[in-house]
Amino acid sequence: MAFGTLDDSGDDVMNEINMTPLVDVMLVLLIIFMITMPVLANQVKLDLPRAAATPPDQKKPAALLVSIDAAGQRWLDGAKIDEARLEVRMKSAATQQPQPELHLAADRNTRYELIAQTMAMAQRDGLARIGFVTDPSATAATPAK
Repeated sequence: MAFGTLDDSGDDVMNEINMTPLVDVMLVLLIIFMITMPVLANQVKLDLPRAAATPPDQKKPAALLVSIDAAGQRWLDGAKIDEARLEVRMKSAATQQPQPELHLAADRNTRYELIAQTMAMAQRDGLARIGFVTDPSATAATPAK
């Protein structure tokens, strides 16, 4: 009643639609389409060369398998070796190209001191890559035969 007249005789429904929001939305859509159409129409076609990339033949570097048993004995590729001969072998391996990896397998009862000494020896001799060989099902690291 506050918006109407004091006259109660008119139960007419207002039949005018407010066109302002519709015009605003249409103008925004028109501007968006005007901006995006030149981008879609002006594509540059390039004829790029195709290259068949094949990876170079890389020799997989050899690996030195050093095993340490629970008694502290070191094994190199399945043969028992003392510390001095192991160090000489590591020094000669460090000069090879590509440099071989050192795979270190140790018994679970081996003192960590022996493992740390072997890793320090490898680093001192110039071997840069050391990997640990683990076998969760085995209880002891046995040298390969």
